[in-house]
Amino acid sequence: MSIRDWPAAERPREKLLEQGALALSDAELLAIFLRTGVAGLSAVDLARQLLSDFGGLRPLLEADLPGFSARLGLGPAKYAQLQAVLEMGRRHLAETLRRESALESPQAVRDYLKARLRHEPHEVFGCLFLDSKHRVLAYESLFHGSIDGASVYPRQVVKRALAHNAAALILTHNHPSGVAEPSQADRLLTQQLKSALALVEVRVLDHFIVGDGEPLSLAEHGWL
Repeated sequence: MSIRDWPAAERPREKLLEQGALALSDAELLAIFLRTGVAGLSAVDLARQLLSDFGGLRPLLEADLPGFSARLGLGPAKYAQLQAVLEMGRRHLAETLRRESALESPQAVRDYLKARLRHEPHEVFGCLFLDSKHRVLAYESLFHGSIDGASVYPRQVVKRALAHNAAALILTHNHPSGVAEPSQADRLLTQQLKSALALVEVRVLDHFIVGDGEPLSLAEHGWL
């Protein structure tokens, strides 16, 4: 049966307009993105099949082009559309964060860093550069490493902080394993960077580690 033959209240698009996006399942949201199904499968059926094949929404969203294009009815055009949607989401979070003080919007900081780093297959270290009122000036991914770690150079962090005329910053990196618990090396690096940046009067406000759940704040745990 085509989706057009379903009761209006059960059609994903109509359901979203009536009840809001939160009321939809992953398959229903994906069906709206797909718009059409393939032979023998409605858009919702195709969405369910894709979620099953990929193992969930997150692996689907993080798939590379070859992996994405290997699935039923999907190709470069759909992949490009999906990447555009994801990037719009990241930029929306960035704009939301720039309008407020980072210290007054801890959840906005967490949401933005998750969007930037959680999908990375290897370790990435970055900084949120802040002005004197703790508003975001810029985000930069500074170092990329293997799945086991990244080499971080304090001199480069200081250089970029000065280039942005930052008064403070928030450090961040991801753990590709999904476990956000800081290692001893993470805590030592945080102290090294804090000391180096203090020499040029730039404060380190926090260091967030991004894993599968909510990013972990070293400041909240008294490790800064």
